Formats: sequence, structure tokens, C-alpha cells
Amino acid sequence: MNHNASNPAKILIIDDEKCLRFSFERFLSAEGYQVSTAAEFDEALSLLQDNAFDLVFSDIVLGGRTGLELLRVLREYDQSTPVVMVTGFPHVDTASEAIRLGAYDYISKPVVKKDLLQVARSALKYKHALDREAKTRTNLAAIFDSVKDGLVSVDEAGVVTDFNGASRRVCGLGDDDRGEGLDSLAMLCSGKCRELLNRTLNERRPLMLERMACEHIERPEQVVSLSTAPLQNTDGEFFGAVMVVRDETRLNDLERSLNKRQSFHRMIGKSQKMQEVFGLIENLAQVPSTVLIVGESGTGKELVAEALHLSGPRKNRPLVKVNCAALSDTLLESELFGHVKGSFTGAVKDHVGRFQKADGGTIFLDEIGDISPRMQLRLLRVLQEKEIERIGDSTPVKVDVRIVSATNQDLEEKIRCGEFRQDLYYRLKVITLGLPPLRERKEDIPSMVEHFIRHYNSELGRNLQGVTQEGMQALMDYDWPGNIRQLEHAIEHILIHCKQSVAALDDMPVEIQQSRSLVAKPADESGEQEQQAVLAALDKTAWNKAKAARLLGIDRKTLYRKIEKFQILEPACPA
Repeated sequence: MNHNASNPAKILIIDDEKCLRFSFERFLSAEGYQVSTAAEFDEALSLLQDNAFDLVFSDIVLGGRTGLELLRVLREYDQSTPVVMVTGFPHVDTASEAIRLGAYDYISKPVVKKDLLQVARSALKYKHALDREAKTRTNLAAIFDSVKDGLVSVDEAGVVTDFNGASRRVCGLGDDDRGEGLDSLAMLCSGKCRELLNRTLNERRPLMLERMACEHIERPEQVVSLSTAPLQNTDGEFFGAVMVVRDETRLNDLERSLNKRQSFHRMIGKSQKMQEVFGLIENLAQVPSTVLIVGESGTGKELVAEALHLSGPRKNRPLVKVNCAALSDTLLESELFGHVKGSFTGAVKDHVGRFQKADGGTIFLDEIGDISPRMQLRLLRVLQEKEIERIGDSTPVKVDVRIVSATNQDLEEKIRCGEFRQDLYYRLKVITLGLPPLRERKEDIPSMVEHFIRHYNSELGRNLQGVTQEGMQALMDYDWPGNIRQLEHAIEHILIHCKQSVAALDDMPVEIQQSRSLVAKPADESGEQEQQAVLAALDKTAWNKAKAARLLGIDRKTLYRKIEKFQILEPACPA
């Protein structure tokens, strides 16, 4: 605290020697300080309890009491006022005890004026620094608590160091949680916020999760967005992390009521087609019906399966995913249904299948159109009987599993060719959920570009601000045969190659730079050349019309019109 005429520092002198009190008061008053004195313990204690002092000088011996006792009492409610002990009989033990109790310094009688003033200036400077630090902490705490978003900080060991009022409301944190490790907190939610903070502590980089359902016990409808960042001091040393929790529940509810949600779980899309998909997912999530998700590769079928699971009553049970196209017939059978030890060569121990692992939850069978006739039959029995048999064991095992499957193939066409069982098809497609290709919802591209830029800025440690108008137009013009997956890879390519803060057309993959020439056919192309191009594409893709259309750079409806125009006949299915 500054000592000036308008705001002099207040000093208390405690000593049973009147002459010493007088000398101290005269020396210090001459320097502009406001000085009070006390001759004994009780008088001093009364003054300390009724007034705020900036500095205390106290004799060690105070009649039948001691200055050390006074110091001990003072420190019970005041940690900042510096106390300088004064004694005529200096002793090492007394000095060390005074310092242990929190004395600022220790001086011996007789006290020289120069030494007294030097100690006073030093102690008051120390007190001023403490007051300034306390004021800064108070101001920061007020700012911290005034932020409407939840703020939670942890040290580098994952111990909660602080949180604000909003995080009490949004996250349910209480005073007892300060000083607790993240992993020992009794979370009332899914715990994804804890996972994100732990990742930031481990990887020392910012992370984000947008529009996430909390699954909070007390507020089950709560939706939040999370962002985390590492904390560094002025020397660049890492000392923890902070998390911002933004309550998006009201905005999410409003967007849902207006059918204008920008995102749903991990899917992004404000187009009418995606609003309809979001609404259908919400309805289907509440019933146990089997769902078949159809759509081209890269349209986000796995994300739909996740949203179906996480939006429904099975969300706290397992979601087990199986890529049917990635496993051989034998491996797929073992993975789905499990096996017992010795049931085939290499079966050295019992293996629990994914149907059993998903019991009570959901199993997602991706690329269902690629399973063999034998596996189709086994799967049909599971759907009919709600039970499985492990390889090498004839004992049926009951399973309570919701089945969600997905394909990018035309299963009806495969049925006509005898490649897929019709009875299984109708069991799988109790409800069909179709995902539109990206070229049919291009108004969603800017939002997706923004999302992927944020994601890869975080992943790659970049700071790309966006793309030029010409670049965005190229992204909008391109037909995206690989759909959202291709768009994501394109944005990753851009962040790797772009050296400026805004990406231009030159930073984009070659196929996007050439999109206008790829999409548009030459105006003077003859009918014969066009017919040959269509035939070649159909032949190359074994008459898979979706793939042929992508190869030609057109949509499937346009391909069907060309087939009709040129009266192209599909070859008979192979015997």
C-alpha cells in the first residue's frame, strides 16, 4: 500500500516499553505513516480485530503473554498483514518459531532508526504486492464467474483447480470437487467432457466437440458444445488445461422446432433433406424396429447408426460396429456369433461374438450387401429367433439387440440376380432410411467446410481462416462422387498444402480445380460417343448404376434417362 498524505499506510506498534513505543511512533510518523500503539496483549488484540493495519511491529515479550501468541491468533484470520518481531534477547529458536508462524522479519533491540525505516519500507512493499495480487485474483474471479459459459480448469496432473458458477449449473460441480482428480469425479453425465480434457492434457493441444448430448442425469435433454485448450505461463511452460462448456440446449430445441438444426449428433446439415433425416432418426430412436440405412459411400451411414443409438433408450448400452465387407466368411461368422475353444483350427480359446457384446444395445452391420448366402441364412435365423449359436456349440444364446444395417448397393437388384435373400431383405428393411448424396444437398457444403477446417486446424495445429469466394464456388460446383468423406479429405488436403490464412482454388485437389470440365460434357459430343461412354461405365462397374453414374460425373437419375434414351438393355443375370 502506498504511503502518501491522502492514503498513509497504517502501522501498529506493540511493546510494553513506553520509550520504545514513542521512538517508533516518532520515526515512522515523520515518514508519513499513520501509527497506532499498544502496550500489552489484550489492547493489541482489540486494535487488530477492530482495524485493518498494513504493518505490525510486536515485541516478543508482552507482560505475561508473548508476541508469538499474538501472531498465532492474527494468522487465524489474516494471512497478509506483515508482522515484524522485536526482541532484546535474540535466540535462534525464537526467530525460527516466529518465521514458522508467518512473521515477515525479526529485528533486535536496540533498534536503529535507519534499520527500522528500511524494514518498514520493505514490509509495506511486500504488503502492497500481496494486496495487488489479491485484487487481481478477486477481479479475475469476478470475470471468471460472470462468464455465461461453464469454465473448468485443471492442473497438469488432472486435478480440478477452479470452475465458475455456470459450470455448477451446467455440469453439476460443487465445492467439494475442487482439488479432486478428473478421474475420481462423480460425473452425472456421459463423461465425454472428462475424456476431452484428458486428451488435451495428454496431447497438449486444443480440442472441440460440437452439439453433444450430455446424457446428464438431472437434465437428460441438455446439449452442449465443448472446447478445451492447454494452459501455458509466460515462459511457455505447460501447467494444465481449461475447458469451456457452452449450453446449446435452448438453441438446439429452437432449431428443432423450426426444422433448422445446423447439426445433429455428429452430422451437419441445414438442408430440407437433412432436416427430414434428423426428424426420422429421432422418431426411430424411440422404437426397437430394425433399420436399413441406404446411401452412397461416404454419405455418413455410420453416423446415422450412432445417432439412432445415442438418441434412444439403449444409449447407455454398447453400440457394436461390424464392417461385413472387411472380413472373410469364416472370420465374419466367428466375429458375429463367437466360437468355442477347439471348434476350428486356430480356435485356442472361447470367443464372445459381437452379437453377445451388443446385448441390450445396438449392432451396426455395415456393407450388409456383401455377406455370403450362407451368412445371410444365419443372420435371418438370428432375426427370427432373437438368439445365436456360437461356432462349435449348439446351445442357443438369447440376445436382446437392435439391428441397424447399411448398404451402398441396390439390394432389390441383387435379389433379382439371386445374390441376396428376399426374406432377409424384408427383415432388414422394416424401416428404410435413405441418405441423400452430397450433390443433392449442396447448401450444406459451406457449413461442412467450416466444420472440417476447425477440426483439421486443431488436428494439424494450423490456423486457416476459410476459403476464397472462387474456392468455395469450386467446392459448390463439384459433384462429390465420394460424398462427405471425399469433402473431408479435400479439406485435409487444403490445410496441408495452403500456406496462407485463406485457401484459394490452387490449394485444392486437382479434381476440384478441374471440376467444371469434369462435370460438364462438351456441347458437340455426338450421340454415339455419349452412348459408348455410358456403356463403358456400366460395363466397368458390372452394371452398378450408382457407381457408373459417379464414374461419368452425373447423378443416377440422369444415367437412367440416358439408358432409356439409347435403349440400352441390361444383360441377363449370370446363372
